[in-house]
Parts: sequence; C-alpha cells; structure tokens
Amino acid sequence: MTQPLVISVDAMGGDHGPSVVAPACAEALADRPDLRLLLHGDEAAIGAALARHEAVRGRIEIRHSDKVVAMDEKPAQAMRRGKGSSMWNAVEAIRDGHAAAAVSAGNTGALMAISKLILRMGAGLERPALVASIPHPNGVTTFLDVGANVDCDAERLVEFAIMGEAYHRAAHGVARPTVGLLNVGSEDMKGHEEVRQAHGVLREGGIDLAYKGFVEGDDITKGAVDVVVTDGFTGNVALKAMEGAARFMYDELRAALTKSGPAASLGALLARSSLLRFRDRMSPPPAAPLLGLNGLVLKCHGGADQRDFAKAIRAAADVAQSGFASEIERNMRRLPAALAEAGPAAADGAA
Repeated sequence: MTQPLVISVDAMGGDHGPSVVAPACAEALADRPDLRLLLHGDEAAIGAALARHEAVRGRIEIRHSDKVVAMDEKPAQAMRRGKGSSMWNAVEAIRDGHAAAAVSAGNTGALMAISKLILRMGAGLERPALVASIPHPNGVTTFLDVGANVDCDAERLVEFAIMGEAYHRAAHGVARPTVGLLNVGSEDMKGHEEVRQAHGVLREGGIDLAYKGFVEGDDITKGAVDVVVTDGFTGNVALKAMEGAARFMYDELRAALTKSGPAASLGALLARSSLLRFRDRMSPPPAAPLLGLNGLVLKCHGGADQRDFAKAIRAAADVAQSGFASEIERNMRRLPAALAEAGPAAADGAA
C-alpha cells in the first residue's frame, strides 16, 4: 500500500488563522485521497473550526502549540523566541521526517529565517528565494525572487537562475526551460553592475541552462522565457504591481457589466462562468515556494481565503512529489567553476 503524503500546516499564520485554514484543509483533502495533514496551533481553536468537517477529521492530526509568530515580528526575534510556535513546529516536522512539505500564511521574513535555521540551505546555496508562477497566454512564467532577498549580488542571481530552472522543469513539466535576467533593456550594456556580472556568468560560464539573456518587465506576462530572475526588491514590487493591475481590471470589468443597466446585468449573468474563469486566471499565485532549502516550504499570502489556502496545500503536495531538489544540486556542482571561468570577463563587461 502506498504511503500517504503528509503536509505540515501552520494553522495560526496569516490574517485569519484557523477560521480559514481549517476549511481550506478540508477542501484540499476532498480531492486528494493520498493526502494527510499535520495542523500546528491552538488545538481548541483548530478543533472548533474543523467541527463542520468531520468527514476528513481522520486524515488530520492536530499538534498543539501555545505560541504564534506575530505578523509584524522581526526575523531575528522570531528565531530567538519562535521555538515551539505553530510556524516553527510546522517547519520542524519536515526536518524530523514527519512531513514532506510545510505551508504557512504567516510573517514572510520570520518564515524564511526559521526555515533556514531549521532546515539549512542545500548544496552550496546561500539564500532561499521566493518563486511565483505568473500566467501568460501559453502557460506560466516562473518568476523569482519575489521578496526573500532585497539585495542580491551576481552569484545570488545565478543561484536563483539554477533554482528557478529546476523548479520550472519539475513543477510545469518543461524539459528544457529557458531563462532570462530581468533588466531595464535587452542590450548588454544596460542595467547595474550585479545584473551585468550575472549575465556574463550565465552566458559564458558553462552552466547547463538555456539562458536567453536580458528580458524586460512586459516579457514576464508575454512568456518570452520560462524563468525570469531578479532580486527580491524588484521582484516583489513587480509582483505587487501585477496583482494590483489584475485586481483593477477584474473590478472594472465587473462594474461595467453590473452597473450599466438591465441589459448589461443580464449579459453579466450569462457570462458569469467566463467571468469566474477570468478572475481565476488573473488571480495572484496562492503560494510561493521557498527554494534552496533542505526541505520544501511554501509561503501563502497573509490575506489568503479558503480557496487560495487550499490551492497552496495542493501545490505543496504536487511539488513535494517532484524531483526539483536533485536538479538544483546537479547544476550547483558546476557553479564554482562557472564563476571562476566567467568572473574576469563579467567584471570587464561591467566596467
């Protein structure tokens, strides 16, 4: 008999806690018979929220925790005081072999710091990166880093390219994903020193990637390449701008169809299923995996509703069953030689 896949969940994180997490867990379990969940947090609150979902209670284990990492808690404080919290215990379950992945909607900085402390970085990697899947006309673009690392040197950007390429292959089934570096133009002389140095390493360093060079902001939603790499500051700003634009377009379209008289309202009713598909297509990704750790952690956005948190759990299950970690390790073994080989040329190009 096949062993069930276990996902560890921080039930107290985010803006809503168990009131959203519990029904989301029930929703995720409904169409994944292979799945089991570990919920970490206040046992009484979680149990009350699960009271209407008795059908799945046998597939959920609650592990009590009195402590919660606050949404405004600084990462250093979370590492010092977070031991025994719902977030800490959710991540620790991976290290202890009790779960294949963890999901939290809690404090991003704290989650990254706690995950790095407990799980450590894999195969020569220095920092984890948050990755988002952005829809384009023919699929999705893997976009990273979207908020874990505000400042990145050339070596970090190359690491992100390796991680993003491996993740895209594993998560989206593309045999040879193409990779681009986000820049203010496609010409070699454009951009700041770090992005030009990374460009030199990826182009000349002999790393086994289908690197296509610089891409611009509009290429993310065009699908010009499969993987777009940038630093966490730029990535987070770009992601939030895209989310805001998508929300604005959907709200404007809905308003135009519901507030323009009886004929438009009738049209909106007839087009309801299409509008819902449009909303789902334009919605921000429900969760961003933290790549590079010795274990899989997914960050769900703090305001996630039931549907989004359920999607995040399903995404964790799907990625946990892929082989992206071994793909990252394979290319990371080539990185030191690539940096040594391309370093002088990259430095000359940036001068």
